[in-house]
Amino acid sequence: MTISMKPLGSRVVIEPIEQEEMTSGGIVLPETAKEKPQKGTVLAVGPGDRDDDGERIGMDVAVGDVVLFAKYSGTEIKYDGKKLLIMRESDILAIL
Repeated sequence: MTISMKPLGSRVVIEPIEQEEMTSGGIVLPETAKEKPQKGTVLAVGPGDRDDDGERIGMDVAVGDVVLFAKYSGTEIKYDGKKLLIMRESDILAIL
Protein backbone atom coordinates (compact mmCIF):
# COMPACT_ATOMS: atom_id res chain seq x y z
CA MET A 1 0.00 0.00 0.00
CA THR A 2 1.35 3.43 -0.87
CA ILE A 3 0.15 6.49 0.95
CA SER A 4 0.47 10.18 0.22
CA MET A 5 1.17 11.02 3.88
CA LYS A 6 4.65 12.28 4.80
CA PRO A 7 5.46 12.15 8.52
CA LEU A 8 7.56 14.92 10.04
CA GLY A 9 10.86 14.60 11.90
CA SER A 10 11.70 11.11 13.12
CA ARG A 11 8.16 9.78 12.84
CA VAL A 12 7.06 6.75 10.82
CA VAL A 13 3.66 5.51 9.58
CA ILE A 14 3.07 1.81 10.28
CA GLU A 15 0.31 -0.53 9.19
CA PRO A 16 -0.16 -3.01 12.07
CA ILE A 17 -0.22 -6.70 11.19
CA GLU A 18 -3.30 -8.09 12.91
CA GLN A 19 -3.15 -11.47 14.61
CA GLU A 20 -5.05 -14.45 13.28
CA GLU A 21 -8.79 -14.50 13.90
CA MET A 22 -8.72 -18.22 14.64
CA THR A 23 -6.53 -20.08 17.14
CA SER A 24 -4.63 -23.23 16.20
CA GLY A 25 -7.39 -25.19 17.97
CA GLY A 26 -10.06 -23.70 15.70
CA ILE A 27 -11.56 -21.18 18.14
CA VAL A 28 -12.62 -17.93 16.47
CA LEU A 29 -11.47 -14.87 18.43
CA PRO A 30 -13.78 -11.85 18.60
CA GLU A 31 -12.24 -8.38 18.12
CA THR A 32 -12.37 -7.68 21.88
CA ALA A 33 -10.33 -10.80 22.73
CA LYS A 34 -7.44 -10.01 20.39
CA GLU A 35 -4.28 -8.45 21.75
CA LYS A 36 -3.02 -5.17 20.32
CA PRO A 37 -0.62 -5.85 17.46
CA GLN A 38 3.08 -5.35 18.09
CA LYS A 39 4.28 -6.01 14.55
CA GLY A 40 3.72 -3.92 11.44
CA THR A 41 4.93 -2.78 8.04
CA VAL A 42 6.48 0.66 7.59
CA LEU A 43 4.50 2.64 4.99
CA ALA A 44 6.16 6.08 5.23
CA VAL A 45 9.26 7.51 6.88
CA GLY A 46 9.99 11.11 7.88
CA PRO A 47 13.23 12.88 6.99
CA GLY A 48 14.71 12.45 10.49
CA ASP A 49 15.52 14.86 13.31
CA ARG A 50 18.20 17.53 13.13
CA ASP A 51 21.39 17.53 15.19
CA ASP A 52 22.90 20.59 16.95
CA ASP A 53 24.47 21.81 13.69
CA GLY A 54 21.16 21.62 11.79
CA GLU A 55 22.13 18.53 9.78
CA ARG A 56 19.59 15.73 9.30
CA ILE A 57 20.17 12.48 11.19
CA GLY A 58 19.28 9.58 8.89
CA MET A 59 16.55 7.12 9.79
CA ASP A 60 17.38 3.45 10.49
CA VAL A 61 14.05 2.15 9.15
CA ALA A 62 12.89 2.26 5.54
CA VAL A 63 9.58 1.86 3.74
CA GLY A 64 8.67 -1.84 3.52
CA ASP A 65 10.49 -2.90 6.71
CA VAL A 66 8.58 -5.17 9.09
CA VAL A 67 9.13 -3.91 12.63
CA LEU A 68 8.32 -4.72 16.26
CA PHE A 69 7.06 -1.93 18.48
CA ALA A 70 5.81 -1.48 22.03
CA LYS A 71 2.21 -2.60 22.59
CA TYR A 72 0.75 0.84 23.42
CA SER A 73 3.10 3.09 21.44
CA GLY A 74 2.13 5.51 18.71
CA THR A 75 -1.06 7.31 17.78
CA GLU A 76 -3.77 5.32 16.03
CA ILE A 77 -5.39 7.00 13.02
CA LYS A 78 -7.82 5.97 10.28
CA TYR A 79 -6.63 6.65 6.73
CA ASP A 80 -8.56 5.44 3.66
CA GLY A 81 -10.50 3.02 5.88
CA LYS A 82 -7.36 1.40 7.35
CA LYS A 83 -6.02 1.58 10.90
CA LEU A 84 -2.51 3.05 10.87
CA LEU A 85 -0.06 4.07 13.59
CA ILE A 86 2.14 7.15 13.62
CA MET A 87 5.05 6.81 16.04
CA ARG A 88 8.56 8.02 16.66
CA GLU A 89 11.40 5.90 15.36
CA SER A 90 12.60 5.53 18.96
CA ASP A 91 9.36 3.61 19.79
CA ILE A 92 10.40 0.87 17.33
CA LEU A 93 12.09 -2.01 19.13
CA ALA A 94 13.49 -4.06 16.24
CA ILE A 95 13.47 -4.57 12.48
CA LEU A 96 12.52 -8.14 11.52
